[in-house]
Amino acid sequence: MNFLFLSRSGIECAAGDPVAAQKRLAALEGISVLAITQDMIRLAKSLIEQAIIPAKAIEDALHIAVSTLHHVDFLLTWNCRHIANPMIQEKIAVYLEQLGLFLPIICPPEELLGGNDDD
Repeated sequence: MNFLFLSRSGIECAAGDPVAAQKRLAALEGISVLAITQDMIRLAKSLIEQAIIPAKAIEDALHIAVSTLHHVDFLLTWNCRHIANPMIQEKIAVYLEQLGLFLPIICPPEELLGGNDDD
């Protein structure tokens, strides 16, 4: 199983409550950083050009492009506006399928890990 973590050099994970930030950063130790290629940048731009992702959300489009072209299984995010949004995911999946690509499963970490209510 492949997992993807993308962040602006850990800036997002280091933000907010200091105790929670330390936990997030500790959880990321040892996780490899995925390279960003020109193909990924082009795919991100095409998601914007196709009006699937708004131009102001280019980083979100890049997260999707990197995870797609690295063939990861899951893209974990708390961003429900442009990434973990089922309506947008459907549009992304249709577009990627036209390109012969497959969208990873996108969900918040809690959804992947399950909860205590599963009993």
